[in-house]
Amino acid sequence: MQEHQIKVERTTRYYTLGELNENTKTIWFVVHGYGQLSQFFIKKFVQIVDNETFIVAPEAVSRFYLDEKFSRVGASWMTRELRQSEIDENNDYLNSLYSSLLTNYDLSKVEINILGFSQGCATVCRWIDSGKVKCNRLLLWAGFFSNGIREVIAPQKLKNIDTYYVYGDKDEFLVAYPEVSEKFRAGMMEEIDLKIVSFDGKHTVDEKTLKEIIATF
Repeated sequence: MQEHQIKVERTTRYYTLGELNENTKTIWFVVHGYGQLSQFFIKKFVQIVDNETFIVAPEAVSRFYLDEKFSRVGASWMTRELRQSEIDENNDYLNSLYSSLLTNYDLSKVEINILGFSQGCATVCRWIDSGKVKCNRLLLWAGFFSNGIREVIAPQKLKNIDTYYVYGDKDEFLVAYPEVSEKFRAGMMEEIDLKIVSFDGKHTVDEKTLKEIIATF
């Protein structure tokens, strides 16, 4: 048996909030986690939209059913199968989206914030690591890198990026392994200039905490 690979063209989607125009001062790229869809994930950011803010929520290409009744659909950025190909293609996808929206836009006039949630944390780090996107602030929300930050991005590439790690103190994916989680956060702080923010909650983007963080920008 021999494995073969072939590239094909795929269609995916993204959702936006707000308008991208001459009044825009802040652009957000918000990247969902495993098993989510961007049309629902972007609703977490409704409260931060105003006439100077534009939000983009890309959706991962790979979709699947979440339940036995085939009623709920989620998406995933990658698995261990064809790992490097999926990483490269995610970067190509996000860079294409970035270019299609912003090629003719004066980026010196705006700040670009990138937020990755859960599985989306690794995705946005690898995207920034590609070196083709401007990022003023990076929010890594409830993510985990088993081999540390160097697994997904060269730490020096975050030197000039205001970086946050945000998590719920009752996050069901983190509290089960408290020693591992504490060691992970400590390792992150050693590798990069990182702000740690925790909130009273589970594995979710807490809207109140998000607004509090933005108020400190």
